[in-house]
Amino acid sequence: MKLSNCTIEDIPLMLHFYDLAREHQQKKSTRHWNVFDTEAVKKEVESLNHWKILEEDTVACIFLAIYDDPFIWGERNAAPAVYIHRIVTHPDFRGRNYTARIVEWAKEHGKALGKKFIRMDTWGDNPGLISYYQQQGFTLLEIITPDSRGDLPSYYNFISLALLEMEIY
Repeated sequence: MKLSNCTIEDIPLMLHFYDLAREHQQKKSTRHWNVFDTEAVKKEVESLNHWKILEEDTVACIFLAIYDDPFIWGERNAAPAVYIHRIVTHPDFRGRNYTARIVEWAKEHGKALGKKFIRMDTWGDNPGLISYYQQQGFTLLEIITPDSRGDLPSYYNFISLALLEMEIY
């Protein structure tokens, strides 16, 4: 297993991963991701915030790591944290517990950057996923409903989000 930043050349594959994840979400729930904007994903890649896990030369999993998330985390955003978003494992690689590997990476990465927390959010009405993240070592802080604001993407309107956090030691 190798972990490295995604590249511009990876964007079509990343968008394909998001499509696969959305299809999977639609089978399991009425809640699913919207189609991601290619230009927004490109900016995330250029900012070195997108990561991939490779098995041999095959991308098995992608995720986003950012260091600021004020729209979701509000005042808590002031504490230094690594925010993990959009973990997507290709169906051929599911069951290999990449989330645990991402958490271990985030601990080391966060320590190196002087961060105190690893944070995630997920839909507040998905107890199975919340429980899974708790099993990975996260603490459920609260379930919130983000304010509808012009600076928050519209897909956050009228949803509840579970805020999960893990202290980096």
